Amino acid sequence: MTILDTPRLRLEPMCDAHFDGLFAMNSDPDVMRYITGRPDTEDDTWAMIERVQERWARYGFSWWSFIEKSSGEIIGAGCIQYLGREPSNPHETGWRLRKDKWGQGFASEAAQRMAAFAFEELEVPLLCAVCDPANKASSHVMEKLGMRYVGDETWYEMLCARYQMTREEWLKARAVRTA
Repeated sequence: MTILDTPRLRLEPMCDAHFDGLFAMNSDPDVMRYITGRPDTEDDTWAMIERVQERWARYGFSWWSFIEKSSGEIIGAGCIQYLGREPSNPHETGWRLRKDKWGQGFASEAAQRMAAFAFEELEVPLLCAVCDPANKASSHVMEKLGMRYVGDETWYEMLCARYQMTREEWLKARAVRTA
């Protein structure tokens, strides 16, 4: 399992030891508003951790817990997974943050690192992201990442705005950023 680092975050594959921090975030109705529409129960969070661990074992990627380096606290979570959790679909990235960490650039920082992992280490050809069309903050992170809006589609039993970028687009943008 792969641990990723950013200047302010350590992304660790979800594990049982992360339960308290993940449940605190997932049980917040504001955090879950655009994800499931309801706060998670303890059972929901345990089931998520179990699913994620199985996917790490099966695919070599899944969800990370975002640990803030300065505090050691779990402040978010994010993933590389198959869109719709179906291996015949393209790869997807996604994230969620604790409400007190919104608007501080953590989502963009983590999204950049997860996209780099997907394109540079897994060498995926296409990376997607979906969100509730009303979730302007998440859409903004997708656009900042370099993804382009491709339309509204139904995923996870809800209407979602879909964004995507190709590996070629990522590598061209990276070359510009490092030039």
